[in-house]
Amino acid sequence: MSDVSGLPLIGAAALRARAAARVLRTLPTDTKDGALRAMADALVERAEEVLAANAADIEAAAADGTPASVLDRLRLDAGRIAGVADALRQLVALPDPVGDVVRGSTLPNGLQLRQVRVPLGVVGIVYEARPNVTVDAAGLCLKSGNAALLRGSASAFRTNTALVGVLTEAAEKAGLPAGSIDLLPADRASVGELLNARGVVDVVIPRGGASLIQRVVREARVPVIETGEGNCHVYVDASADPATAEAIVLNAKTHRVSVCNSAETLLVHRDVAFLPRLLSALADAGVTLHGDERARAAHDAVVPATDEDWATEYLSMDMAVRVVDDLPAALDHIERWGSGHSEAIVADSARAIAEFTAGVDAAAVLVNASTRFTDGGEFGFGAEIGISTQKLHARGPLGLPELTSTTYVVTGNGHTRRCLL
Repeated sequence: MSDVSGLPLIGAAALRARAAARVLRTLPTDTKDGALRAMADALVERAEEVLAANAADIEAAAADGTPASVLDRLRLDAGRIAGVADALRQLVALPDPVGDVVRGSTLPNGLQLRQVRVPLGVVGIVYEARPNVTVDAAGLCLKSGNAALLRGSASAFRTNTALVGVLTEAAEKAGLPAGSIDLLPADRASVGELLNARGVVDVVIPRGGASLIQRVVREARVPVIETGEGNCHVYVDASADPATAEAIVLNAKTHRVSVCNSAETLLVHRDVAFLPRLLSALADAGVTLHGDERARAAHDAVVPATDEDWATEYLSMDMAVRVVDDLPAALDHIERWGSGHSEAIVADSARAIAEFTAGVDAAAVLVNASTRFTDGGEFGFGAEIGISTQKLHARGPLGLPELTSTTYVVTGNGHTRRCLL
């Protein structure tokens, strides 16, 4: 029995999850898929119940002076509920990673060796605002054979409670064990307990702003899969086609500014003659430009940039602009200020492309394409919990395979080891 004496708030839920995880790891795909379908149907059928809870959350958040943009992320309607239900159904269509053989061979001594994907076990997820994450995270964990301990924000607690109630009832009726999904208290202490539940919780995944992620990484004794912030760059090389560069930069910055794969900094080679036109296009689109001296000389709309601008994930219609002497200077800037999320180059030069892709250190490197493509759905992987910017185990879109570990299955025929080495 795992020791939960130091976990007064989450201990009971953690023990239920631990027991559920032992069952989930052995369930066939058909059972898990049946539960996902049942959960999707239940969300639609009980939408009014969820919407009533969400209306109470919205009212309380508005009374507290919550900004309109945050209220929008918190708000659900019938269409959004249908959308998250469809996301669960889409998981059904994705391959089940559990049991996949990553590699295998027969050793010279006749032993058969297979490296097989297995669930992580109990996955704790700490996230902010968006109640759709509750459904996405639960579905991803269940499909990959994991139990989910969900800790959402206080602002969405009523909504999350209603969602988890619907999901757990449907899942258990479909044959999943009790404790497969659980919602933790929405207070600071519960996060601290989750981060210290080593031996009970197998991994914690933070999804949210920089302060949340930094707290989890700083305080956790449980292994963490870090979904980092996105201080993403687009580098326009001297060889870039003007029309291509303009289209990519505009899309990367303005397509959707509040997401982690939007571009925050534009780096332009000093020999790019169309820089004034590019800056005009951004300014005309409503982007506030924060630039160095050479960028300000190229366009009157550019305001002075500081080190804070190079470091900032704006998540708004703002963009930092720097003119660099060459490609190595662009790589130096990204190395200093980048977050390791997504970095893009616009170029026609094969040499420049090769140098950039080899020299930049990021979860995704995009060549003549917008940073907005760094997404599990756009990559064809399906739903994701976030974009991992770490370098261990999982990097990039964090989908079903990334929610598994591996076990080596070694099969012999009475083999015994005789070598003393």
